[in-house]
Amino acid sequence: MNDPAAWLVLAPALALAGAAINALFGRFLKEPLPGLIASLVAASAFALSLVAFVALLGRDDTTVAVHLWSYLPVDGIDLSVGAVIDPLSVLMMLVITGVGTLIHVYSMGYMHGDAGYARYFALLNLFVAAMSILVLADSYLLMFVGWEGVGVSSFLLIGFWYTTTSNADAGRKAFIVNRIGD
Repeated sequence: MNDPAAWLVLAPALALAGAAINALFGRFLKEPLPGLIASLVAASAFALSLVAFVALLGRDDTTVAVHLWSYLPVDGIDLSVGAVIDPLSVLMMLVITGVGTLIHVYSMGYMHGDAGYARYFALLNLFVAAMSILVLADSYLLMFVGWEGVGVSSFLLIGFWYTTTSNADAGRKAFIVNRIGD
C-alpha cells in the first residue's frame, strides 16, 4: 500500500474494531469511554477519507484498486476481496464518516445514562463499517456483505429499545420492508 489513498481500506476495519471493543468490553467500561472509543474510531475513518481525498487531487489516474485477498478461486472465477478507491467512493466515505462522526459525538450526550450505552455505540460503529464496505467494495459479493450489514445494523438500531413493544415492532417492520426492497 504505497499509495496514500489505499490506506482508506483501513476505515471499515477500524469501525469493526470499535464495534467489537464496545460489544465485548463496553459493559465493563465507565459511561463516557465507549462513546469516546466509538467517536475516535469514526473520526479516524474520516481522517483516512480526507487523506484519500487529498491523495487523489490533481492525479491523472484517480482509481486505486486494492486487492486484499482471493476468496474461493475456482477455474476462471475469482471472488476477490478488495476495494476500489475513486473520487465517487472517496466522496461517499467523506459523507459516511463525517456525518457518522457528528452522530457519534451528538449521541454521547443523547444516550447519557442509558443502560445500553455501550451496545448503542457498538451498533453505530457496525453501521459505519457496513456502509464503508458497501461503498468501497470491488465485487458484487463484497457489496452484498455491506448491503446486508447496513440492513442488520438498521434493524438493530431502529429496534434498540426493544423492551418497548412499539420500538420492537418498528424494528421488525424495517427489517421486513428492507427484505421486500432487496
